Amino acid sequence: MWADTLQAFESRLTLLSTAWGGGSVLISARAVLVLSVARIKAPLLYHFAIQCVLWGAAELAWGAFATRDIPLRDFEGAAELARELWLAIGLEAGGVLFGLTLAIGGWSRVKRLGIVGSGIGIVVQASVLLILDLILVRAIRL
Repeated sequence: MWADTLQAFESRLTLLSTAWGGGSVLISARAVLVLSVARIKAPLLYHFAIQCVLWGAAELAWGAFATRDIPLRDFEGAAELARELWLAIGLEAGGVLFGLTLAIGGWSRVKRLGIVGSGIGIVVQASVLLILDLILVRAIRL
């Protein structure tokens, strides 16, 4: 893969991640606002939306810094990016497992829908990041 092709692909996936973060913040903040203003008791939705707002804000912040300077990478730079992506993929897979543990434990052990909602939110957000990183690491052909 040529350096400019990798740079364009990395830039596109960074913008997709930023767009996902922005959408998560926008939609989830609206859900939290509606639940709060209408005083609706929906702990599963509320905690799911809170997780999406927090993860989305982190993705927006990361995207704001990452899109400014995406370098042209030579072979060694592409290999370093691939190593960083594999580390991120492992952490995101751990996030998915942690979210599943929260959701299943929250439902089966303590019967708290807030914990279930938080777990589902973590699973959704970590899964999307995992998929985007897998797409990018697959595109890097060393």
